[in-house]
Amino acid sequence: MDRVSIEILSLSKRFGRVEALKNVSLEIPSGRITGLLGPNGAGKTTLIKAMAGSVRPTSGSVSVFSHDPVKNRKELKKRIGYMPQSPAVYEDLSARENVTFFARLHGLEDINSKTGNILEFTGLADRADDPVHTFSGGMKKRVSLACALVHDPELLFLDEPTAAIDPVLRKKFWEMFRNLADSGKTIIISTHLMDEALHCDMLTLLSEGRMLVSAAPDAILKKGRTEISIGMKDKTFSKAVENTPEGMAAALHAYGLSVDVNALDINRPDIEKIFLELMGSK
Repeated sequence: MDRVSIEILSLSKRFGRVEALKNVSLEIPSGRITGLLGPNGAGKTTLIKAMAGSVRPTSGSVSVFSHDPVKNRKELKKRIGYMPQSPAVYEDLSARENVTFFARLHGLEDINSKTGNILEFTGLADRADDPVHTFSGGMKKRVSLACALVHDPELLFLDEPTAAIDPVLRKKFWEMFRNLADSGKTIIISTHLMDEALHCDMLTLLSEGRMLVSAAPDAILKKGRTEISIGMKDKTFSKAVENTPEGMAAALHAYGLSVDVNALDINRPDIEKIFLELMGSK
């Protein structure tokens, strides 16, 4: 059984008349990458802030390492790293100065060594002493990530970390995330990018503050329907079947896979199509 880092029970959050989260219940396994997938306004950032202790729930509860993240924020501070959606860095300072500043906030010892190591890990060593205002948007996000990692947290919250960055840098980010998870870190990533959500170990789909489903990506993909087109002589038959090997085989048994079956086309649903189908069913 996987250990659980975070337990959420019937969590709701209102901002005036807006209900940002609606009765969300969820368990986050330790040492895995858990993705929060949904469009803008789905409640991803609010959910991360509730887990990080910067938003107090209207109702329901959140437990992080068996602690209330609001009441025990000070105790959890050393165990949590948080990278907000907009890079939280001082642009007049260099990358090294930014990371050093956060290292001091956490009261770390051997700051120079730890700062150097994290700058190397995030690929910033070559420009460590350049002012951040000279960096691209993607490089600024690297600095923000380095600041979130410098105190070696067990749990890392990443809010849209790869939004608006190029595919090459996005690939490098995911390599870093995977290395961190493999080292035992628990990572929660919010994203609206359907393709990269499949890199997560677990995936939670959110829409308008509600949780649609939470499972491994492969399990979610099986919730879709595969469209099969079968050409037989002068006729073509189309059928939507269960998106599993067994479901497709069962659909073809009726035709006996005879020599008359001269064409077979399989159109598997992608995560975006399944997400839209789940949204429509709620």
